Amino acid sequence: MNKKWATKRITVNLASSEAEKLENYCQQTGRPATDVIRELIRGLSVQTQDEQKMVD
Repeated sequence: MNKKWATKRITVNLASSEAEKLENYCQQTGRPATDVIRELIRGLSVQTQDEQKMVD
């Protein structure tokens, strides 16, 4: 299976406790940090502009 990723490289500054938590999670699950972060981003819910106006 050939996955072709359109890539955009980003840099994230983490507190040492955040970096340690991510590293521990990756070690426990055997998953790379890139995959973990990508999955978390995909799980974000985004409101439309109309939905946001109703909240404000």
